[in-house]
Parts: sequence; C-alpha cells; structure tokens
Amino acid sequence: MSVPACLSTLFASLKFRLTAIGVLVLALGIGLITVQLTQHAERDLLQMQRQRELDGVVRSAAVLSRRCVELQRALRASASLLDEATLADPQRLASALQATPALRELFSYVFVADANGKVLLVADSQGLRHPQVWIGDRDYFQTAITQARPAISEPLPDRVLGQPVVALVHPLTDIGSGRVHGVIGGAMKLASRELLSDLVESTNGNAGDTGATVIVTDANGRILAHPEPRRLLGQLREEPGLREATEAWWASGAPVEPSGLSLPQAGQMVSNAGVPGPDWVVWRLLPEEALLAPLHQARREALQWAGALVLLLGACLLLVVAWLLRPLTLLRRRALRLFEPGDHAAGDWPALNGEIGQLSQVLRQVSTAREQVEHLNREVLVKLRSVMNASPLGIAVSRDGKAEMVSDEFCRLFGRPREALLGSTPEIVFGAEPDWQRARAESEAAFRNGQRYQGDWQLRRADGSLFWARLHGRLVDEHQLRAGTVWTVSDISSEVAEREQLAWSASHDLLTGLANRRAFLQRANRLLAERPASLAAALLVIDLDRFKPINDTAGHAAGDAMLKAVAAAIGQQVRGSDLVVRLGGDEFGVLLPSCPPEAAQRVAGHIREAVDSIVLPWGVQKLRVGASLGLAMLDSDTLDTADWLHQADIACYADKAERKREDRQDREVAELPPPPTLRIVGQG
Repeated sequence: MSVPACLSTLFASLKFRLTAIGVLVLALGIGLITVQLTQHAERDLLQMQRQRELDGVVRSAAVLSRRCVELQRALRASASLLDEATLADPQRLASALQATPALRELFSYVFVADANGKVLLVADSQGLRHPQVWIGDRDYFQTAITQARPAISEPLPDRVLGQPVVALVHPLTDIGSGRVHGVIGGAMKLASRELLSDLVESTNGNAGDTGATVIVTDANGRILAHPEPRRLLGQLREEPGLREATEAWWASGAPVEPSGLSLPQAGQMVSNAGVPGPDWVVWRLLPEEALLAPLHQARREALQWAGALVLLLGACLLLVVAWLLRPLTLLRRRALRLFEPGDHAAGDWPALNGEIGQLSQVLRQVSTAREQVEHLNREVLVKLRSVMNASPLGIAVSRDGKAEMVSDEFCRLFGRPREALLGSTPEIVFGAEPDWQRARAESEAAFRNGQRYQGDWQLRRADGSLFWARLHGRLVDEHQLRAGTVWTVSDISSEVAEREQLAWSASHDLLTGLANRRAFLQRANRLLAERPASLAAALLVIDLDRFKPINDTAGHAAGDAMLKAVAAAIGQQVRGSDLVVRLGGDEFGVLLPSCPPEAAQRVAGHIREAVDSIVLPWGVQKLRVGASLGLAMLDSDTLDTADWLHQADIACYADKAERKREDRQDREVAELPPPPTLRIVGQG
C-alpha cells in the first residue's frame, strides 16, 4: 500500500480520530493557557516600559535644559570681562578671549560682536580670527540687543563655518547705564559630536535601555540631533516609523511639554518631553519587538515543551483506545467479506457484546437486504440500457460529476468507446475549461431552483474536432441532488451555422465584407453616449473619384472588384480597434476611437495614398480611382450621429471640389498632386 493510502486509512480510523480529538483538546488547553499568560506578561511589560520611557525622556529633557543653562552661565561669566572699552581695543579683546580656554572647549567657536552686529573676534581651537561677518539680521542677536537677555538661535547656516549650527549669545551690558554694547556667543555644529550628540549619549543611560533611539527637534519639528547626521535639519514627520506619532503630536498642537507625552505608534514606544528655554523637544523611540524578544523566546520554549508532553500523552491514549476498540476490528474484518464472491449474509459473525454486538446484528440484517436490492437493480439496469440505446439522442447518467451510464448514440457523438466515457468527468467532452465551469455553475443553479437545465455549448470529439450541441439535464430525484443527473445531447451544428450566418449578414456588407451602415450607426451612437470620455474620436468619410466611368465602361463586375480592392486598401491602414464600413455605393467610412486630430490626419493621408495607388488590371485596361476624404472630430457640440456624419460629408464635398479644381489646372499630370491638408470639422 502506498504512503498516501496508508495515511488516508490512518486518518479514517476511529482509534486515530478519538486519539486526535483528545490530543487536540489537550494541546488547545495548554496552548491557550500559555498564550494567555504570555499576553498578560506582554501587556504588563509594555505598560511598565512605557512609563520607564516617559520617565527617561523627561530626565533627558531636564539634562538638556541644565546643560543649556550651564552654557549660558559660562557665557555670562565671560561677559563680565568684556566692557565697552575692551571691545574698542582689539588687543585687550584678544587677551580677554584667550583668558577663557574653558569656554572655547564648550563650543565649536566663541565670538564677540558689537551692538551693530559686526563680529569683532572669533576664538576656536585653532586660535583667534577677525572674520568679515555681520550677524545684525539674526533674530537671536536682535533679541539679545533689544531685550538685553540671553538668547538661543534656531538651527541656521553659520556665516563663519558655513555649516548648520545653534548659537547661544549673552548681551554685554554697561553696568552704570545698562546699555547693551555688544554680545558674546558660542556656536555648536550640529553635525559634530558636540553639545547635542553628547547629550543624546548621556541620556541613553538615564533610561536604562541602550536599544532606544534619541532625537532632538525644535518646536517646529526640525531635527537638531540624530544618530544619523544626514537627517539633521530634516523634518521629524519624514522620519521612518514616526508618522503616526508625529501626526498625533501635531494634532494636539505640537506642545513642548516638560512633563512628557506618550504618543501612539504601531510597533514602537514613542515619548517626548520639552526642554524649557530653547523650546526643544527630546524624542525617544524604542521598538517593541526588541523589548518583547526574550518573552517571545520563552513562549516558544514553553510551547515546545508542551508539544512534547502532548505527543507523549497522545501515544499513551492511542494504545488505550486501540485496546478498547479491538472488538470493532473483528467486526470490520467480517463485514469486509460481504463483498467477496460467494459470501452469504448469514455466514459466521463474531459473537460480540454491548453496542458492538448490536452493530453486528444490524450489519447482518443490512447485508441480507442488500442482496435482495442488488438482484432487483441488475434487472432494472438491463432494461434501462435497452431504452437508452434505442434513443436517437445521446444519453448519459452521471452522479457526483462522473458518468455511470452512456448510450450508444452518446458514444457515437463523441467518437469514444463506452469504457473511456464511463467514470469520466465532463471536462473531456467540453471544448474549453471555462465553458465547462460556466455550464456547471448554470446547471447547478437550475437544479437548486427545482428546474431543468438547457444550454448550447461547443463540445469536443475524441479526434479534437468541435461541434455545437444542445445539452439538456434534469435530476433523477428533484429532492436529492446527489441521486444523479440524466443528460441528453443533440448535435445542432447546422442550426448554429445558419444562425451565425444570419447574424453576420445583418451587420456586414455582402460584397466587401465590411461593416454596414447599421453597424456603423450602432458604434457611432455608442461613442456619442460615452462623451466626454470618447471625445478623442474621429469620423472619416471616403468618396471614390472616377468610379462611375469604371461601371460604365468596364462593367459592374469591374466596379465590384474595385470596391473590394478599395475595402482591402482601407483596412490595411487602420488599427484593429477602428471600424471600416461601406456606407453605400462607392462611399466608405472609418470610425477612429481614441484618435486625436493629428493622428486622424495621418490615417486619412495614408488611406488617400493607398486608394490612389490601386491599379486594377481588367482585360487590357488598368483601372484606377481616387479618393475624396472628409474628416470630422467628435466634440461636445455634436448633436447626434446624423450631425456628425453631415459634418464629415461637408468636409468630403469640400475636398472633392478642391481635387476637381486641381485636376482642371493640371490635366496632363499622370498622377494626382499631393493631397491638400484635410479640413477637420469639429475642431476649434
């Protein structure tokens, strides 16, 4: 026995099912308890960590605030050395700044500017400089001068270093008069490992989790400090994984809250706190996955141990169930012999007790009744086969989608022997898989509604040829779908061919094979109804020149041949989506959907050239015609199809008159001159 068959037998076993149910109940119980406990642990852990994150970001903001205060105090201490006389004397000013090495360690550089904003001196790790820089237009400078108080700038491009910096300034005030005669300030490069980056590193330890990311922004969400320097001066709302949190922050008015905020963000713990003074905001981001990873690992290990325990208990349960159901195995072996030739229902049956013994008695009675029913069924089947084979229709009886009986005519229709059809599914006689799927859906819907089914389909013979057949179906028992279905099949290929020929003739010109005026009107009316989506559509009317002399001199057969040649020439110049029609006589039309005026002009020119180049040998003659064309674009002012056609006719008449005038001027030229530019009706 193959492995799939063994597995199928195992799954059908009552012992296996009872054991599987017990194992499943046990596994579900252990699994639910484990998952419930871990979910509670996850919820508690996340809640505790959110509070830790909030406390940490508040401490970080406090550290940053204290650091800003310390820097301002350092500037204030140095400001006491810079009176107005010192600012006026470059040597004294240089000496004063050289006396503040600690201040220069705190900033990228220290600068002194007079009350007009001129930078007098800059001191950094490289020494002293006198740059030609003016900062009188900076907001922080104006605040320090006009309000005589310290100020912190917003992030801005530095005029000394040419890099983004934050500047802290302190006013230089005359003690006697209180007049501000300049400022002393310090600038810190945002891209270097100075104030903001150092503060970010110092705050990581405060929160107790090095997996968190710390970002510092101003009150407008502009990034001042970031682990990735390329993100500096970018907008926080563009930060990956922070969109939901930043939207919530902006929606609440973008508060700079020193006591801290917890913000929603899928998969992240996001909190922020405001820094009083400079109005900065410290943000902390901690991925929940990193926090919960140990807990998830513990859950996996617990489930693995639980799975091993369930498997062990399941094996024990299987042994117990097998021992309890051993009498049922004996009964099954005896019941299987019922299908052996020569076995009688009254044969020896095992003596069993209890419910299994009662089942044994019932099986003995059923087997006796089965013998009687099988005898009657054999007689009925013989009569039914005789009736089916006498019918002129193909008849098949199917159940569960497979053929159980087929008539001789059914085998003849499909060119297959009876053995190949019995047990087969309808896919082998249908022309295409989608047809079978649709026919099955339609027939099942009819049977569910208590109706018979009828449908015309293309079916396939054994040699691969297709034929049209009418399919009838009805249930053997209308109250029981699984009782089977009776199908009749008749060949209607000739009927379908006649119907298709009539349908084609109703919409096509018999001479040229082109669509006729009726098909043209239907297509044009549809384009008008689809406005404004269909406004890029054009109608081209083609009227043959010098066609009447062909009929008069060479006969109507030559005229018919020329019309066919013109139809073929026009068809070669258009797209598959375009419609070429014979409007009547020697007049043709082309509907060009989705075709702007310039493209329509090109198509018209190609058609004119194709028609003009036709040379039809007819006896000793070589017949030629020309083409006058009228082009009209569909627009919102077009009233109806008749109006659209009338506009194209007007353009065609104008083109024909122009061609006649040119012929009169140059009758000795063998070929027509290049066509004039078509006048398009319907274009403003």
